[in-house]
Amino acid sequence: MGEDRRKEIKYHLSEEKIDELLREAKDDRRKERLGFLKNLYYGDSIAEAADREGRSAATGGRWADAWNEGGLEGLMPSFGGGRPPKLDEDEQEQLVEMLREGQPWKSQEIRHLLKQEFDVEYHPDYLGKFLRELGLSYAKPRPKRPWRPENPEEILEERVDDALDEDDQPHNKRKGDDEEGWIVDDDICTDGGTVLGFFDASQPQPYDNSRRVWYVDDPHVERPLVKTEDSAVGFYAVNGTSVVQWKETEEKEQICEVLEAVREQNPGKRILLVLDKHGSHICEYTRKRAHQLGIDLVFLPSGSPHLNPIEQVWKYLKWTMAPIIVENEDEFHELVKDVFDQVTQRVSFAKSWCEKFLDFQKFP
Repeated sequence: MGEDRRKEIKYHLSEEKIDELLREAKDDRRKERLGFLKNLYYGDSIAEAADREGRSAATGGRWADAWNEGGLEGLMPSFGGGRPPKLDEDEQEQLVEMLREGQPWKSQEIRHLLKQEFDVEYHPDYLGKFLRELGLSYAKPRPKRPWRPENPEEILEERVDDALDEDDQPHNKRKGDDEEGWIVDDDICTDGGTVLGFFDASQPQPYDNSRRVWYVDDPHVERPLVKTEDSAVGFYAVNGTSVVQWKETEEKEQICEVLEAVREQNPGKRILLVLDKHGSHICEYTRKRAHQLGIDLVFLPSGSPHLNPIEQVWKYLKWTMAPIIVENEDEFHELVKDVFDQVTQRVSFAKSWCEKFLDFQKFP
């Protein structure tokens, strides 16, 4: 209901007319809704106006919708006779709180709850309309990663700030790591500014059929059965040169080979690289080699791939390439490299990320 609380309210009646109706009102329910309307006229948000009348924001949202769509008659739908609702407003608010506590729900579960708690039944064809009027949404549930922290964005913001605050200690080093080898290579220069980029691996395939296509009478695509077991390991640079390489595995040695290519393509600058906590990324071998290359690693909070813009790069790459026909695996590998180079020319995938997490005063 967040957007609804700030929606534009239509002025079907003048304030003077609302005051007159309030003085004449005998029914408490009518007074309550007119008072809510007057609060809106005074500039309250929907949530504030409803709260002043002892109602929830969800109820306020329904009242505002009814007023905008039907004026006074819409706001007072059941006060002129007719069959009363199966649940009064207090019971409807009680139901919403029950549904909020146990969400998400199947339709059958809600019908059982209504029968058990309120002794009422709704026909399946009407139940959806009734629930939408209460402010509920109907959609596929999104899985919640149990290992994701409650505040992943705050954690990432703090890690980016720490990485930008350069000091004498290796940023990638952790307590308990070996003492030897944490020295930047002699031939590495990092004083020419900072390159920001995002790192991840993916396994695109040439037979993706998720995109719709136009056809006359046959939607099938004949193609040789080409498949690759390799991983595309990519670096999406916001202000530098992006890199992608195909690797047989995602083991630490091959990941470090990609980091070396990232350094080669972005010389003379410090590299700030955001990546997830894959085992080959977070191990001491990779963290040490990254430090030697002048690359500071910023690890995403656990279970937070949505905070890595390169995920959108891979998604867009797969969408633009499908469906495709290639002769062999090598041709597909080259095609992915070409498309990755084109797609990563766009900085729009990372625009909101930079606005949210990057302190531009610290970013050189």
